[in-house]
Amino acid sequence: MRDVTGGTGAGRRLTVQGWFFLALSLMVLLVVVGSVIGGTLLAQTARVTDELTMDIQPARTEAYRLQAAQVNQETGIRGYAIAADRQFLAPYTQGKQDEARSVRRLRELLEGRPELLADLDAVEREADQWREKFAEPLAASVTPGQPRTLDQRSAERGKAEFDQVRALWTKQNDDLTRAVQDGRARITHERLVRNSVLAGMVAVFLLTGIALSVLVRMLVARPLESLRAASRRVAGGDFAYEIPGDGPADLTAVAGDVEDMRKRIVAELHASRDIQDELTRQAAELDAQTVELRRSNAELEQFAYVASHDLQEPLRKVASFCQLLEKRYGDQLDDRGRQYIDFAVDGAKRMQVLINDLLTFSRVGRLNDAREPVDLDQALDKALRNLTASVEESGAVVDRPEDLPEITGDPTLLTMLWQNLVGNALKFRHADRTPHVRVTCEADPEAPGMWRLSVTDNGIGIPEQFAEKVFVIFQRLHGRDAYGGTGIGLALCKKIVEHHGGRIWIDTGHTDGTRFCFTLPTAADATDADAESPSTDATDATEEKALT
Repeated sequence: MRDVTGGTGAGRRLTVQGWFFLALSLMVLLVVVGSVIGGTLLAQTARVTDELTMDIQPARTEAYRLQAAQVNQETGIRGYAIAADRQFLAPYTQGKQDEARSVRRLRELLEGRPELLADLDAVEREADQWREKFAEPLAASVTPGQPRTLDQRSAERGKAEFDQVRALWTKQNDDLTRAVQDGRARITHERLVRNSVLAGMVAVFLLTGIALSVLVRMLVARPLESLRAASRRVAGGDFAYEIPGDGPADLTAVAGDVEDMRKRIVAELHASRDIQDELTRQAAELDAQTVELRRSNAELEQFAYVASHDLQEPLRKVASFCQLLEKRYGDQLDDRGRQYIDFAVDGAKRMQVLINDLLTFSRVGRLNDAREPVDLDQALDKALRNLTASVEESGAVVDRPEDLPEITGDPTLLTMLWQNLVGNALKFRHADRTPHVRVTCEADPEAPGMWRLSVTDNGIGIPEQFAEKVFVIFQRLHGRDAYGGTGIGLALCKKIVEHHGGRIWIDTGHTDGTRFCFTLPTAADATDADAESPSTDATDATEEKALT
């Protein structure tokens, strides 16, 4: 198996989170660098554009204004010299002011451009010379109100002086035009560089993203897919397949943990198979014991059949012949002989009762196990009818609820339960008071889905230390001479209640007599329990066959 915890390489040194953080950091770095470069290029393009649109082109426009102002000066001084009217001197004066304003504006716009400022200086200097040598002397020589003809020689000299100014205008305009063209060329170049750099950055960004995606897939996604495939293979049942570990550190650790879990599962699987084999062996033994138990039960039922038929027949004969002896030879027997005959008859009859009670006790829940809706009112009515003689003899008072619930069970057994409990109250009545039996029913607060019923009497009571002993078969608290019976009644009640899914006990807190409490499931819960309980039809069939 490959090592799932060690190894070399960047893939093992970084975790999945580390790889994603690295990829994100590189992308952020590219975005930051690209933003800085793009911002620089955009600022450079904006600067060049601003120089052209806010300095060079306004400067050329202002140069035209300067030239117009100087033309207005030349025209105004010539008109004043011819007309000798001061109103013609206004364009000259205004032109000088406009020229001064344009020069100031041009110097602001052309700051930092010495070649263009040199042109401005030359134009300004030549204009000053024209005014000094021609315009100002000419204006001084004119007498206002005395027009005269301008001297041809003087006019040609003025024209020559101003032509030099015009020549400087041409140079200035040409230089400004070249500056505009250079600015436009620089803008075009900056835009080309900007677009090229931005396109290159986008390409680098995309290539970097692709490279990072491929790298993350190779170092993260592929090991994850390998681990998932290996896990599914093991989950599919190939527990012997060893899970490899590769990729980042945390994936390698996870693979190691999964491999450890696989080893533990394999160990537990082997242990569970050993346990399953042992359980299979024990199940086979239990099946064999079940078969043996059924055989034994069949033999017991056969014995019960013999006890109920074959053993009772000799007892009946003993009792009958003893009674015949007493009838035929009674006058020849003394009191002791008749007493012996009475003992024999009483013993035979008690043996018959004991056999019948044992047979009844053994058959509770085994033969004819009826499961049907039973109205506890009807079962109690039937039990009281069976006890009519005892009730009338003792003058007992029986209090019962107006309505008892309906449950699912065996009507015969439930009638037998009521009869034994009420009969027990009548049998063990107090000698100094009339028997008073009270039956109650309520929902069991300790066990949802159960009814809690009770039979309370005012009889002699049962000491607390015997509260459990009375439910054991053949256990008697009184001598046979004081109270008759076989000691099976309460054991039979316990077996009937437990057969129906409840429990029975004595309320030791009740001291004025005896209170038997027992629980029975509601009809719905009893139906669910019957649906989930295993079928015993085969066993019952075997037992019925044994009885026949």
